[in-house]
Amino acid sequence: MPAQLRDYLAHSIGSVRLPSLEDIQYEIEGPFGFVDFWRFLKLNRPDLKDAPFRGYVLPELQQGKPVLREIEARDYALYHPYDSFDMVVNFLAEAAADPDVTDIYITLYRIDPGSPIISSLVKAASNGKSVTALIELKAKFDEVNNINWAKVMTKAGVKVVYNFPKIKVHAKLALVVRKTKDNMIQYSHIGSGNYNSVTTRIYGDIGYLTANPEISAEVFDLFNKLTTDPRRAGPYKHLLVSPTSLKNEILSRIEREIETHRQKGGGYLAFKMNGLVDKGIIQALYRASQAGVRVDLNVRGLCCLRPGVPGVSENIRVVSIVGRFLEHARIYYFRNGGQEEVLLGSSDMMPRNLEKRVEVLFSVPDQRIRSSVLKILDIHLRDNVKARVLRSDGTYEKVKPKPGEEILDSQLWLINHRGAWHEAANAPN
Repeated sequence: MPAQLRDYLAHSIGSVRLPSLEDIQYEIEGPFGFVDFWRFLKLNRPDLKDAPFRGYVLPELQQGKPVLREIEARDYALYHPYDSFDMVVNFLAEAAADPDVTDIYITLYRIDPGSPIISSLVKAASNGKSVTALIELKAKFDEVNNINWAKVMTKAGVKVVYNFPKIKVHAKLALVVRKTKDNMIQYSHIGSGNYNSVTTRIYGDIGYLTANPEISAEVFDLFNKLTTDPRRAGPYKHLLVSPTSLKNEILSRIEREIETHRQKGGGYLAFKMNGLVDKGIIQALYRASQAGVRVDLNVRGLCCLRPGVPGVSENIRVVSIVGRFLEHARIYYFRNGGQEEVLLGSSDMMPRNLEKRVEVLFSVPDQRIRSSVLKILDIHLRDNVKARVLRSDGTYEKVKPKPGEEILDSQLWLINHRGAWHEAANAPN
C-alpha cells in the first residue's frame, strides 16, 4: 500500500490519538490474505493445475465385490488420497443393503455436500437397521452444515447423538454389526480423516478396516460410552482414547523405548502428526534423546519442540512437508527392541487433543500391515523436495539432497506408486 494512503487510513481510525502511527502499522513481505487465492482454482486453465489421478482401488474392495466378506478374511490399511475413498464408501454402502446387518455406528465431524456416506446411513435406516450417528456440532466452519445434515438424518430415522459440553468428539470411527444364524461379526473402520468424500481427495489420511473381534468389541464398547459419557471410555487393550488414557499410554511407550534402549540399544521412535505442542510429550521426547534414542518427527504444523539442542535434543530430527495434499495422517512408531508397535488414528500431541477431545489411536495387530504403514512413513521421512527441516533456533530450512542421493518428493512418489504399500500387506505370513 502506498505510504500516503496508509497514513491517511491510520489517521482516520476513530478519534484516538497515538504517540506514533508506527505503533499500529506493520509491513510484511509477500501477499496478504492467502484465502483469496482459492479463486484461482475456478479459472479454466487445466494446464496450470496438477494433473488429476484416480486413487488406487484394491480388487477385493471394489464396488460389486463382497466387501464385508473380504474384511472378514484380512485387515486393510488405506492411505488416501492415493488409495481411493470409494473403498470406504463401498464398505458402508454394502452394510446398508445387507439384510444381515443390524446396526451401524459412526462419528461425523465434517460432512461433504451430497455425501455418499449420509446416503448409506439414510438407506440403512430405511431398510430397518439401527443407525447411530454421533455428530459434532462444534466442528469449526461446519456448524451450519452439520446441523442441516443432522436434521436430514433424524427425519430418515437415524439416531443422532450430539456432542457433549466442553468436549469434542474428533475420533474417526465406524462400526457395522452383522448377525447370521451362526454368529455375529463386527466390522470396524478407524482412521485419521473425516467421512468426507471431498476432503479425502486433498488430505493425506490413513484408515484401517478390520473384523478383528478384539478391536471391534472395544470400538463397540466405546460407542456405548460415547452415547452416555465419553469420560468413562477405556482402558482398552488395542484402543488409546482421550481424554482418559491416551496421553499416559503414549508417555508409557516413550519410557518403554528409553528403558529398552538402555538394555539393548537401537532405540528409535518415528512420529507423523499435525501438531506437537503438549509439554509432557515434548519433555518425554527430550528424555528419550538424552538417553540416546533416535527420534524422527514429521510434524506438518505447530511444533513447540526444539531439535538439535546440545545435551537436550541432538538425537531428534523434525521435518515438515507442505505440498499438494494436506498432511493429515497420524502414525506413531515404536521400535520396542524389535517388537515393533505402530499406532494409527486421529490424535495429535496437543493439549486440546489429549485433554478436551475424544480421540482414538489404536495399536495395529497385523505385522504385515505394520510393514506397509512403515513403508509410507519412511517415504515421508526421506522427502528432500517438499520437506523443511526445523532448526534449533525455531527456523525452518529447505532440505537439500545430499550428493548422489535420490531426489524424492514423497507425495509425487505416492501418486506414481499408489498401491505399492499393499504389497507388504499381501505378503504371506
